[in-house]
Amino acid sequence: MNFEIPQDLQRYLDRLDDFIEREIKPLQEQDDNQRFFDHRREHARTDWDKGGLPREEWEDLLREATRRAGKAGFYRFSLPKEYGGQNEQSGRGSNLWMAVIREHLASKGLGLFNDLQNEHSVCGNFPDIIMVQHFGNEQQKKELIHGRLNGKVRITFGLTEPWHGSDATFMSTKAKRQSDGSYVINGGKMWQTGMHKATNCFIFARTSGKDGDAKGVTCFNVPSNAPGLKVESYEWTLNMPTDHATVSLTDVRVPESAIIGPLDGGLAIAQAFVHENRIRQAASSLGAAVYCVNQSVEYARKRQPFGKPLATNQAIQFPLVELATQCEMLRQLIRKTAVDMDTMPHREVEQKVSDKVSMCNYWANRLCTQAADRAIQTFGGWGYSRHYPFEHIWRHHRRYRITEGSEEIQMRKVAGYLFGFTGPKKELTPAKL
Repeated sequence: MNFEIPQDLQRYLDRLDDFIEREIKPLQEQDDNQRFFDHRREHARTDWDKGGLPREEWEDLLREATRRAGKAGFYRFSLPKEYGGQNEQSGRGSNLWMAVIREHLASKGLGLFNDLQNEHSVCGNFPDIIMVQHFGNEQQKKELIHGRLNGKVRITFGLTEPWHGSDATFMSTKAKRQSDGSYVINGGKMWQTGMHKATNCFIFARTSGKDGDAKGVTCFNVPSNAPGLKVESYEWTLNMPTDHATVSLTDVRVPESAIIGPLDGGLAIAQAFVHENRIRQAASSLGAAVYCVNQSVEYARKRQPFGKPLATNQAIQFPLVELATQCEMLRQLIRKTAVDMDTMPHREVEQKVSDKVSMCNYWANRLCTQAADRAIQTFGGWGYSRHYPFEHIWRHHRRYRITEGSEEIQMRKVAGYLFGFTGPKKELTPAKL
């Protein structure tokens, strides 16, 4: 078993670093764009007079960085070749490559090259495109995928509700079929990220069955300006700015052609892309944890209270040793899981390695917040200040212990595999278990 990064992947990382140095860092340093990353970052990014939404100047800067990354051939890296990417099974653009790349970028700290507060990176992640690619019809692929890549379409995801969070089988939003084949949707959604710029909303609604049934939920492509769809509020969060909307749907009518994937099969669609998203997000949290550990070690070696380096104190050493050890072990699990995902069809991941994906994700998110907290403690007063990035890292990555499936939901997934309630052991009888 070879644990080394493939040479072609290392060369790609080197090219990526060179591009960042030549194109992205100078952009970050011009016109005081540094204000979005130094101690002023939360204020500089947030338009407090417009409900806490992102400032236009901030989003303009992200778009310019994305444009440059696209021109250089990096932005669409993870997509299939037909969409301008380099995805090859078990090769370039694969889950392994993306996991290594995302860890590498996050381990460099805060910067315009990879700001995950709003899922921005010079190597983009496209869960909405993956969803349409696998479940959309040809017209939807043409409209949504090409529109998304050309900057004409922005998609937001409406699954969570004000009344129901982790368990989407209990869904109050309903869609009723009309005599002409269209559907009328009534209900509400919460935490619809990116709603302020969205052109399309993927709204999940119950079309048949009863509460608790996994079958009977359908995904609809709803224009954001559809009559009856209203943004009620944007929820202020631990890490501002916010683009997380609460929306209501009152007699929103859509044609039958708005259905994405099979009727009543929406929850399977929602699960289809979550694994790729989770393994890459786990790699990002790992990278951020590595950054916090490395910065803490460097500071502890230089700081000399009481006439000797802070690093000579075991109270400083041992917590960082434990974090560094966990980073090393987690890296191997993430990369092995990514390799396993690359060896099987997309739809088999749920049944074969979904538990490993959940292990990687919930543990990486927890590890990152622990590493950021330890960095704050190691740096002392400076760590508590906004002049170092650790409070920002903690606040940002703390949300991932809730989103993408909370820790508890992901541990429940692991338990299901472990005890044979789902996954490969499900076929076994209780006596054999």
